[in-house]
Amino acid sequence: METTHDVPIWRRPPPEDTELSHQLEHERRQHLLLDPRYPLDIDGGVLKPMYRHTWRFWLVTALLAGLVLLFGAIWTTQMILGLGITGLNRPVMWALYIVNFVYFIGIGHAGTFISAALRVLKIEWRRPISRAAETLTVFALIAAAMFPVVHVGRAWKAYWLLPIPTQREIWPSYHSPLIWDFTAIFTYLTCSILFAYIGLLPDLAMARDHTIGWRHRLYEVLALGWRGTEREWANQETALNVFSYAIIPVMFSVHTIVSWDFAMAVQPGWHSTVFGPYFVIGALFSGAGAVIMALVLIRKAMHLEYFLRDEHFDGMGKFLLLLSLTWAYFYFNDYLVPWYGQEPVEKVLHQLLATGSAAPLWFLMIFCNVVLPWTTLWSRRVRTSIPAIFTISVLIQVGMYLERYIIIPVTLGRNEFPYSWGVYLPNWPESLITVGAFALIGLLYVLFSRIFPMIPVWEVYEGQVLQGLRRIGRALVPTKAEPGD
Repeated sequence: METTHDVPIWRRPPPEDTELSHQLEHERRQHLLLDPRYPLDIDGGVLKPMYRHTWRFWLVTALLAGLVLLFGAIWTTQMILGLGITGLNRPVMWALYIVNFVYFIGIGHAGTFISAALRVLKIEWRRPISRAAETLTVFALIAAAMFPVVHVGRAWKAYWLLPIPTQREIWPSYHSPLIWDFTAIFTYLTCSILFAYIGLLPDLAMARDHTIGWRHRLYEVLALGWRGTEREWANQETALNVFSYAIIPVMFSVHTIVSWDFAMAVQPGWHSTVFGPYFVIGALFSGAGAVIMALVLIRKAMHLEYFLRDEHFDGMGKFLLLLSLTWAYFYFNDYLVPWYGQEPVEKVLHQLLATGSAAPLWFLMIFCNVVLPWTTLWSRRVRTSIPAIFTISVLIQVGMYLERYIIIPVTLGRNEFPYSWGVYLPNWPESLITVGAFALIGLLYVLFSRIFPMIPVWEVYEGQVLQGLRRIGRALVPTKAEPGD
């Protein structure tokens, strides 16, 4: 607005012109960064929901905690009785546990990537959603890291996965995908935690200055003495930029390594040269849908309607549609070369998916991942409808989970020797452990949202200061100033 810079942005008067005043009101309803409010009101809007513990909160927390305890009990039972109680068989030696591993690591890779990539591209609407995406990454990677240990059965031997020499100086085999996965998860999880923590520091200091009791003591320790000096802001900006540019290639390399767990094998249906980019796009696709689900839930549960608006779901919906188009290209590209080669075992796999016992799963996957996004997400009305975008995101999770299920246990059931074909059906241990893993992510997310600010308030402040409206003729046009102007 054409006002002096010494007037706080939340006190700048509206234009005297009625038409311009209506335009200003419309822009403020549509865009968070054009709707500045008093800082204490914004702080309160983030902090107050952290204290609001209704019976619904305790019920959800108790339910999730119960499912996590059930996860632990079933896992303990499996360690005592052995993997024979699962549905694993010959030739399906990898099944639901590895499906969960690939699915959760995909969600985990996407969260921080979305935050970092949008930051690098300087897309302003990403500011209030970055914390939710980064948090999802950390918790999903924690869940993913458990499943190689669950899958190997003897969890007390998990230290064999570490690259440490024994007394006989025998190092673990680097030909094993388990070593690759351990390295990949540890690298990305470390970077993601540091990236999220650096961005959380100013909000921890804000919470420290507005709380008392155990919360104040906790925030005082975690804030590391943050005072908001010019040097601290400059160092934080530098660190976030370094991590943003570093995490993007790390994400691509890490999920490419996960794809090599399959592509390096000679198993029909796996030995593909496009598995690298195909797995990366699949991770982003499922992860973007999971971020949208998380945003919808925290918006509803914590009454964050001021911060999470239609523009954010509209932007994420466009991103989801782009990923659906890209995923479809790589998916059918992966089928094109085997179809052209007409190898007998590949023909069997294609028949299994098109007309065989796996056909219902395959057609449901295509509907969820291709047909549904293509026929709905082109419409802004659908993208900005909270129930619609949430439902679409849930169905995309179903489709992407089925995609991993088809790749692993369904494909493993067919090989070059018909006499050794098999069918995998999950037993109760795999099913309950899978449910418990989802509950673990939900429980960690619920607890985190009640202890730490879910909206990066400092990013919202910064965006509102830099974003403004300039009058050009009879219209108000959004403008953006660069830091330091």
